[in-house]
Amino acid sequence: MAKTKDEGPDLPGVWAAYGVLLQFLRKRSGLNQQQLGDAIGYSLEQVASVEQGRRPAKAAFTVAADRVLEAGGVLEALQEQVDRAKLPRFFRNFALIEAEAVSRFDYEPLLVPGLLQTEEYVRAVYAGHRPRWEPDAVENHTEARLNRQKILTRTPAVDLSFVIAQEALTNSVGGREVMRNQLHHLLTVGELDNVQIQIMPPARGFHLGLNGAFVVVETMEHRRYGYVESQGIGLVADEAGAVSHLGLRYGMLRSQALNTEQSARLIERLAGETAA
Repeated sequence: MAKTKDEGPDLPGVWAAYGVLLQFLRKRSGLNQQQLGDAIGYSLEQVASVEQGRRPAKAAFTVAADRVLEAGGVLEALQEQVDRAKLPRFFRNFALIEAEAVSRFDYEPLLVPGLLQTEEYVRAVYAGHRPRWEPDAVENHTEARLNRQKILTRTPAVDLSFVIAQEALTNSVGGREVMRNQLHHLLTVGELDNVQIQIMPPARGFHLGLNGAFVVVETMEHRRYGYVESQGIGLVADEAGAVSHLGLRYGMLRSQALNTEQSARLIERLAGETAA
């Protein structure tokens, strides 16, 4: 298992590399930072921050800059890595694996899984982080989590299964309105052909999910990985025996959970109770 720690104060190297390339392309085009900003709809301060690697470029910034600077797609080719570096450091290794997934199986006992969270729910989760994150860090991590959700509708489709403990749906993270919208979002995502959402009823005695959340992924190369995360520490498991054990546990949890139709009816009921 590989172990990485939580986010440190240093900024990702890919942001600095992107900034150096942007500066080179800008100067080659004979533009100063103000002129580039005017041409792409961003301020001088924003252009300077991106060039200095202090702020990651957003996709819209990159598309506009690539066009104005006639970069031939070079900046756009870096955008995925720029976005991935917005994630907490402990998660980045697994994010690379997730990006190559053909199937992904997720058990969550306490929170709605990240791939299914609304923006308001994400922000409510990050608002509770301790030590507190700076606003820029919250913004970057929020964007990165939402960007990961492209896997839900990616082509070719990824087989996605989520088993969520009912307790995660009755804990009003962010308040009643945020939770009500979150529950309706689960119903919408659950209608996708490649997504299955099952709810685990409250525990009566011991079941394997009480040991905590985990994810099992199979990649395009048919390699399987496990992932376990707690308190800002992420563990990627690639040893065959360990991953096999996680797969067995997930299969048992899936068989013990409500089926997708029963789960949808329960989510609808909880959404109605939240609105009351």
